[in-house]
Amino acid sequence: MAEVRGFDESKVDDAGLNESIKKLTPEKIQRVVQRVFNKESAARLQVYLNTCVHCGLCAEACHTYVSRDHDPRFAPVSKVRDTIWELIKNKGKVEPEKIKDMARIAFTECGACRRCSMYCPFGIDIAYLILVMRRICNLLGVVPKYLQDTTNSHAATMNQMWVHQDEWIDTLQWQEEEAQFEMPNVRIPLDKEGADVMYSVIAPEPKILAQLLGNMAQIMTVAGIDWTMPATDGWDNSNMAMYSGDFEVMGRVEKLHWETAARLKVKKVVMGECGHAFRGAVYDGPRWLGWQYPPIPMVHAIEFYYDLLKSGRIKVKEKYKEHVTVQDPCNTVRGRGLGHKLRYVIDQLCENFTDIDPRFEHNYCCGAGGGTINCGPPWKPTRMRSTRVKAEQFERTGAGVIITPCHNCHSGIEDIVGHYGLGMHVKFINEIMVDVMEKPEDMG
Repeated sequence: MAEVRGFDESKVDDAGLNESIKKLTPEKIQRVVQRVFNKESAARLQVYLNTCVHCGLCAEACHTYVSRDHDPRFAPVSKVRDTIWELIKNKGKVEPEKIKDMARIAFTECGACRRCSMYCPFGIDIAYLILVMRRICNLLGVVPKYLQDTTNSHAATMNQMWVHQDEWIDTLQWQEEEAQFEMPNVRIPLDKEGADVMYSVIAPEPKILAQLLGNMAQIMTVAGIDWTMPATDGWDNSNMAMYSGDFEVMGRVEKLHWETAARLKVKKVVMGECGHAFRGAVYDGPRWLGWQYPPIPMVHAIEFYYDLLKSGRIKVKEKYKEHVTVQDPCNTVRGRGLGHKLRYVIDQLCENFTDIDPRFEHNYCCGAGGGTINCGPPWKPTRMRSTRVKAEQFERTGAGVIITPCHNCHSGIEDIVGHYGLGMHVKFINEIMVDVMEKPEDMG
């Protein structure tokens, strides 16, 4: 297994941390810390911190800790000790250089995957404590520059990757034409009021993975779904502001998304193959907005595919023959319990499947979630150091293809495959389904 040599994480050149702390004063730090502790997170934070007995049982659950030869500095309890606890102990009176170290830990050494919480004897949501730290960093303006750029894009364009309105429409038209080479009657309906389904995606699809849109248009057509996509802002359901700690922008993104679905009067929203977007739309976003639930039902692509296959609306002509394994996305399998449905879908589509171990909610994080991959190239060596256990998991399966219905997992695992020389490929379900599904003659 490849090692990352000669890389000192404390010396990474990231202007979002190194330059930003030059503008801080101890007084400003203390003021922001007190605001977050006293006005935004007082009761929940206090209960968690008072409950923790520092037993360290969370350590073995963390892929960062395990991948780094059990270095105690990377145990979840240590990450909390060196950030939130440090601020509480000193009542927010810390120097700017200390905030830089805390930001590095909170943004690059924890993916907020919540595996550690399952092994905590008290069920403490350690990821929440790390997100509180990120909130403080955000209010201080100390955020890795690449992650901050995605938040800036959300704020300015309401999508993650600076996709302009005309580019969005052009991409959908382009993918509709591409799909029509396969099935002439394929359409991508825009702004259709009263449709059964609004299909929601994230910005990497129109930006760099446009073929996924054309694939879904074919799947919707074969399944006979009455669907639409928005023609206006509100189509992007990704939300990196949720992870950068800019909860105001997070709330704006989620509010516009749900207002768009309500304007179109759709019966439900199908979220594409993305884990964090589902979490933002169903859990974190509504909570920040003061809603108990989203105003319209949302299902993740895993559930949607499961229903299409179970009901017979999609039939398989010939199963995919490559040897495959799977990555369980944290936000939809650990967070939503979709592991069994995910495996049903894979069993229906694929001939040769080897499950991963550990699996389901116990599976390790890909190391890219929680905004870590969005911290950009300066921090890629950190991610690779923290994902050795993930590479070893994949290697043990002997598979040639890793299936994962999540964009962060997909990109992060491609990095792992390249870094550790695994010789494997990564695929979305959508790519396999469109190849193996039966396409009636009257549609082709």
